Amino acid sequence: MARAAMESARASLRPGQSLHELRRLGEDALRELGADSFWYWGIGAFVFAGEDTVLSVSGREYRTPEHILGESELITVDLSPQRRGIWGDFARTLVLEDGVPLADARESRRGEWSDAVAVEHALHDELLRIAQPDMTFEALAHAMNSRIAAHGFENLDFRGNLGHSIARESSARIYLELGNRARLDSVELFTVEPHIRPLGGRFGVKHENIYRFVDGTLSAL
Repeated sequence: MARAAMESARASLRPGQSLHELRRLGEDALRELGADSFWYWGIGAFVFAGEDTVLSVSGREYRTPEHILGESELITVDLSPQRRGIWGDFARTLVLEDGVPLADARESRRGEWSDAVAVEHALHDELLRIAQPDMTFEALAHAMNSRIAAHGFENLDFRGNLGHSIARESSARIYLELGNRARLDSVELFTVEPHIRPLGGRFGVKHENIYRFVDGTLSAL
């Protein structure tokens, strides 16, 4: 559902489009695909563009920025659908270049954008190599933060976390953060969603998947 809605949002990108319109299109797509509500503060699509992509705010405080897309833009979209009490969570970095929405942001001719999105993909690849069922959330957070730093990036999340468990109640969520010594396999599903920027950079990127262990091996949904 969320993946299809993201593709719909990506394909809709055009110069002159407001972020309010992009949010509405994303949320409408989620509803059409079966979402009956939005689990994170009632917001189905968190959207940012340009320098605002470095912002990390709680859903309680989020307001859709007053931004009109130009010919070339970097945009982050984070979707939070819910259906029959089951959460979805999916974030991507999108690029509008010379008025055309790119199918893959890594294809951007702006090297700083394409390189940053490539780092996100590398982090998820590294996650699949290192995550083990008996690993703690804290150990994985430490490992991922070390890799973010090794790439020359920094974690932008306002809580310092890198993801969370998928639960039916927000109060039951646990986080991929330092101090959480629960094992990864203590939950059925969890997200990994590094929100990062190059050190000293003026833009941020996101890439989020939901993961689970299948026969002891981490796999993305």
